[in-house]
Amino acid sequence: MASSSVFLVMVSGQIESAEFPEFDDIYLRYNLSYGQDWLVTSGLEEGISQIAKKSQDDRQQMIWNFPIDVTFKSTNPHGWPQLIVHCYGADVFGQEVNRGYGVCHIPITPGKHKLRLPMFVPESSSLLQKFTSWFLSRRPEYVDPRVIAQGEGREVTRVRTQGFVTVMFNVVMKDMKKLGYDVLPSDVSHVNMPENVGVNTETVM
Repeated sequence: MASSSVFLVMVSGQIESAEFPEFDDIYLRYNLSYGQDWLVTSGLEEGISQIAKKSQDDRQQMIWNFPIDVTFKSTNPHGWPQLIVHCYGADVFGQEVNRGYGVCHIPITPGKHKLRLPMFVPESSSLLQKFTSWFLSRRPEYVDPRVIAQGEGREVTRVRTQGFVTVMFNVVMKDMKKLGYDVLPSDVSHVNMPENVGVNTETVM
């Protein structure tokens, strides 16, 4: 594939922290979901963190600062990469259960971005199933977490919001303007950028 026909998206950063008021001692896994025209040229597509405990202050945050570092190449923006975060902890019986799923697109502009992801968990479809799953420590969860990055089938899933995860991205892009994609009003070709460029603190689903 000729180098002039592809662009690069370089992503670094970290999954910083989480807020789960009802829970403690949580770790996370992350995965990347992307289209068929995308290829990972360096870095990791998934990872698992250490267990974090709540802070003792009023914020009650769990701090991971778990690093993300990956570089993609692609021929077109269709299938833009998404970050999938899923958190786990032990229930009252000591069994590992899911504490929340969250997903967001990798930011589409270069620079520093900070996102706060609302987390959710699948719900049982009836009170009986809900009691049975609690008693047997078999909570509903997705076989493949990447399903939450797809629209197909999501409308039939009952979910409940539960906590937030904060993620920080540093995004650098190369050769997008050569292929006709204007991601910024001016051509940015260097990593050194003002910190306020591309900052996004809005909640993203």
